[in-house]
Amino acid sequence: QVQLVESGGGLVQPGRSLRLSCAASGFAFNTYWMHWVRQAPGKGLEWVSDINPDSGTTYYTDSLKGRFTISRDNAKNTLYLQIDNLKPEDTALYYCSNQFEYWGQGTQVTVSS
Repeated sequence: QVQLVESGGGLVQPGRSLRLSCAASGFAFNTYWMHWVRQAPGKGLEWVSDINPDSGTTYYTDSLKGRFTISRDNAKNTLYLQIDNLKPEDTALYYCSNQFEYWGQGTQVTVSS
């Protein structure tokens, strides 16, 4: 069955960095666009970024460009999200998804001093 398992979240101070991972299984990972979506406390889902199957094309929501970097390793069936210069407003549950067919359980990122 399809599984998407996020990891790498945690409690971090503002200005620090995190790399989130999403381990995928049960589908042809190297043929799917992959997405990161987040949900801040008390707010709706916010699309963050996506990447095409061969990593040649990436997109980001405008407000996050420059601090967020999406990448993937098709040999490891893993999706990544590097977040630099973390801000308190980045506090959210971060989900990965394969073209919105399936979603992981999310990994919590909390940015606080």
